[in-house]
Amino acid sequence: LKQSIIVAPPSASGSPWMKRFGDYSDAFASGWMQLRGARRRRGVDRGFVLSDHADWPGLMSAIAATGAGRVIVTHGSIPVLVKWLCQQGLDAAGFDTEYGDDDDDVGIAPQPAAQAEQAAEQQEAAGEAHRA
Repeated sequence: LKQSIIVAPPSASGSPWMKRFGDYSDAFASGWMQLRGARRRRGVDRGFVLSDHADWPGLMSAIAATGAGRVIVTHGSIPVLVKWLCQQGLDAAGFDTEYGDDDDDVGIAPQPAAQAEQAAEQQEAAGEAHRA
């Protein structure tokens, strides 16, 4: 495996699975790598700026391209996306994956579709009240 690239999730770092490869150089790919000091704080040898976040049109295009009738949302603004997908006629729901390392989404709990729709409506109403 010399001079090979192994792509693994951050949880693999320091694991017995990684130790099987002997001495290695590690890297981290994230949009956060564009911030000064991010590589050093992560404690990796290299950092690559690569965001794993999709834009709304790209995400909608990808969902449509699959032809799926049912979509389970696990990340991001779950209630908003579930509501929008339901309005588009899809069977959509949120699902708690318990990733545990999503700094961007702290405090956002995935909810069943009915609760997600209610939460999205409340957010929408709050936004309208704020604009008024």
